[in-house]
Amino acid sequence: MGEEKIILTINGEKKSYKKGITCMEIAEEYQKSCKDDILLLSVNNRLCELHKTLTKDGEVSFVTALDNAGKKAYRRSVTLLMQKALYNLLGKEKSNVRIMHCISQAYYCELVNYGKPDDALLAQVKEEMQRMVEEKLPIKKTSMSVDEAIELFKTLGMTDKERLFKYRRSSGVNVYSLDNYMDYFYGYMVAHTGYLKYFDLKLYDDGFVLMFPSHNTKEVAAFTPSVKHFDTLSCSREWSQTLGVGTIGELNDAIANGRMNDIIMVQEALMEQRIAQMAHQIANAKDCKFVMIAGPSSSGKTTFSHRLSIQLSTLGLHPYPLALDDYYQNRDKCPRDENGNYDFECLEALDVELFNKDMLALLNGETIDMPTFNFSTGRREYKGKKLKLNEGDILVIEGIHGLNDKLSYTLPTESKFKIFISALTQVNVDEHNYLSTTDGRLLRRIVRDARTRNTTAQETIAMWKSVRNGEEKYIFPFQDSANIMFNSGLVYELAVLKTYAEPLLFGIDKNAPEYMEAKRLLKFLDYFLPVPADKIAPNSILREFIGGSLFHA
Repeated sequence: MGEEKIILTINGEKKSYKKGITCMEIAEEYQKSCKDDILLLSVNNRLCELHKTLTKDGEVSFVTALDNAGKKAYRRSVTLLMQKALYNLLGKEKSNVRIMHCISQAYYCELVNYGKPDDALLAQVKEEMQRMVEEKLPIKKTSMSVDEAIELFKTLGMTDKERLFKYRRSSGVNVYSLDNYMDYFYGYMVAHTGYLKYFDLKLYDDGFVLMFPSHNTKEVAAFTPSVKHFDTLSCSREWSQTLGVGTIGELNDAIANGRMNDIIMVQEALMEQRIAQMAHQIANAKDCKFVMIAGPSSSGKTTFSHRLSIQLSTLGLHPYPLALDDYYQNRDKCPRDENGNYDFECLEALDVELFNKDMLALLNGETIDMPTFNFSTGRREYKGKKLKLNEGDILVIEGIHGLNDKLSYTLPTESKFKIFISALTQVNVDEHNYLSTTDGRLLRRIVRDARTRNTTAQETIAMWKSVRNGEEKYIFPFQDSANIMFNSGLVYELAVLKTYAEPLLFGIDKNAPEYMEAKRLLKFLDYFLPVPADKIAPNSILREFIGGSLFHA
């Protein structure tokens, strides 16, 4: 009897393989035709690790280190490699490391029981990691019951994971091991350490950063941190610890124990206090006439600008909101991108000359006609709205280019107060799995766009890469020019968004290109116990996304 065969469609070509062939064998066959390392396979629109065997016909595509899923798998695997190296060098008691934040394409880490590391230790850790890379040690996956996993992590002293799995609804858990060192990771891993050639370690603050490649997958990206971004993350981390909800497990404990009302009120009070402090800074900047607010998608800029305006009013100022969108070029003058589509994200999409003419006139005490952009017709309109800045009047300007001085090149520096706003995550999954800020913003946008724009979750996910590219080009490079950085993230928000986002994500067809991302987000949301929205105040930033806001948001 002949060998059983399966038919796989690869790059549009049907090929016959023996039943039970591994994904790694297929990856090795095609690696020479891929510039970047193949780390995972997509089989019938499902991600597969390279150790997996294939027993059915299917359509195969390759996930490399350049792809988002491949990049995540690479970083998880290097993290496990780093943990194992620390364990080998310091032993169980002193090797406890915590992944705190993601900054500048690197993970900021702190050693819990060791103290502040030095260059000598990092050199040893790096050498040990490189030794294991050269040995190509397998990264093995083991399935066990939730109870077994809880007992394992209790034994290993990983209390965050022990608490996390207390609320696990599925019956099984996949645990990874490297040379008998075991841990849980949220997502897929590479097959062996030989794939993990590109990394570096560098001292930073009280810990160190674990550095990875970025766009060039075979070169470690330069570490150019934003000090303000790091300080804001650290401050937010202190907030979450004050509330006792630094991880998902702790948040679930708080939900189960009936503490959420207090946590919601305290979190909102902390945020309002921060906005009030900001208003005082602006009021004390005597020559300030323009508050410039910028931030990435779904940061809550609209609600924030309203709440800041209210606080400015309490100090005797008269704030006027202004959306940079009203200064869009008429559609026939809007630039196009490389694909011939309108590029609404670039600075040239705005009528910069008109904006400066109007703002300078206001600064000189003149009265101007205020434009309104009609998105249906693609043209600016004037509807008789006049504006003059008197004593105590201040413009609160919101838009993605707000921090770019090329937008407001005629305005004196002292007349501008710049604010960068972003929804930075305050809660991590556990000790070794940080929670992506980008995922939080994507979930916010999925929920908001479905409610306000009748956009499906699939459509929002499909456009997200383009949105992120625009942020990298036009928003993040200017964050350090801000006078102040504001975190609009709420410790409880993902537990609330869960109820709204899950039905939208389940609506994506299993054969759609966006299904893999939807599945990943659903798995992620499964970690959270749900929190009803009825106790959330109507002025909360979260209301901008779930509905019920006091403001036109």
